[in-house]
Amino acid sequence: MDGELEAWAAAGKRATLWWRDDDAAEDSPALEKLLTLAEKEAVALVIAVIPAALREAAAARINASAAPGLAVVQHGYAHTNHARDGEKKIELGGANPADECRAHLHMGREIMSRRFPERFLPALVPPWNRIDPALIKQLPALGYATLSTYGARPTAAPKSGLKQINCHIDILNWRQSAAFLGESETLELACTHLRARRLGEVDADEPTGILSHHLRQDDAAWRFLAEYLDRTAAHPGATWPRPTTFFAAAAS
Repeated sequence: MDGELEAWAAAGKRATLWWRDDDAAEDSPALEKLLTLAEKEAVALVIAVIPAALREAAAARINASAAPGLAVVQHGYAHTNHARDGEKKIELGGANPADECRAHLHMGREIMSRRFPERFLPALVPPWNRIDPALIKQLPALGYATLSTYGARPTAAPKSGLKQINCHIDILNWRQSAAFLGESETLELACTHLRARRLGEVDADEPTGILSHHLRQDDAAWRFLAEYLDRTAAHPGATWPRPTTFFAAAAS
């Protein structure tokens, strides 16, 4: 990781990084730990909140956080699986009719803007990072300016001017009960995207995103996350801009 960032610095560049954490809804020791880490490291965090499951105590804790640049985005509506037989898990698609998806997104966005008047960015993170492609082009009309899933984006504006800011480094191994993926494996994910950006093999302007899940992380995952934030924040080849600098502020 240090070697890749040194290559950025040698080229006179700084790699932009960002951090998203998914599945926030209830107040918990894990949420407190997440916010404390963001405050300690002074690295801007984007929390993907499940609107239908959101509890007042969690909203109050997030709003009261002193973490610099902390932002909140919408994580679907209820994080409910509507996949048909043989499909991968999906909430915004599958057997869930398009009109129901739109209605749920509208209700969810109303909850988010009301509960987080100062922190909410008009961005959507689909549960399981999946969404019916036909629904994507309708997102601007529903009030969203940005879509965030997983993997290198094909273009900055995939549909109707909608921005896309994805994550690329999932620190958990979902095939092994969400245990920590491992230091070497996780750093390889980071280096793969950073190297591809530097060499122009993917969109170089997309910030490299690390993805955490505060409710599922074991001690090893928490330790890695803290070390990653600490080391990259201090490296001359990296920078952690505030989310508002690369998330669109409003939908047209």
